[in-house]
Amino acid sequence: MGLFSFVKEAGSKLFGKKKTAASAPASAPEAPVLSQEELDSMKADELLSLVNGLNLPIDSLYVAVEDDVATIAGTAESQATKEKAILAIGNVEGIAAVDDKLAVATAAAGPGAAPTSAPESQANFYTVQSGDSLSKIAKAHYGDPLLYTKIFEANQPMLKDPNMIYPGQVLRIP
Repeated sequence: MGLFSFVKEAGSKLFGKKKTAASAPASAPEAPVLSQEELDSMKADELLSLVNGLNLPIDSLYVAVEDDVATIAGTAESQATKEKAILAIGNVEGIAAVDDKLAVATAAAGPGAAPTSAPESQANFYTVQSGDSLSKIAKAHYGDPLLYTKIFEANQPMLKDPNMIYPGQVLRIP
């Protein structure tokens, strides 16, 4: 749990295009002015839909936004699921930080039973730089560029194509 920083100007444009007075036709009616709280609520709804659309197993998922900080809470099935949800939200243009309040579910063992596996360790996060590719990142982290598939798989379903990464994007490096 904690606060994860992201590049606010990088990411998918989930919140739509910014409209300026110069871009609107002179005859167009003025759009109602929304308060910051209303804008934040709309952003939170869109981020919630984004995470739900990824079909990540998270119980009681909750997302709130205040200015450029998103807060996510609930119970994730695994550490990987938790990290994917954080990255899905953080890799949206306009979000500068994600306040992680997600818990990770513990394996339900019977009374007196020993846990069947050790807790999953946290992956490293890497911010993509200009000129990076998954192969280049794999070579830097694993010593083998052919292990790019490990990074690609660790970032699915957010990544759809291993060739479609961009500077400022944050990736999981297991």
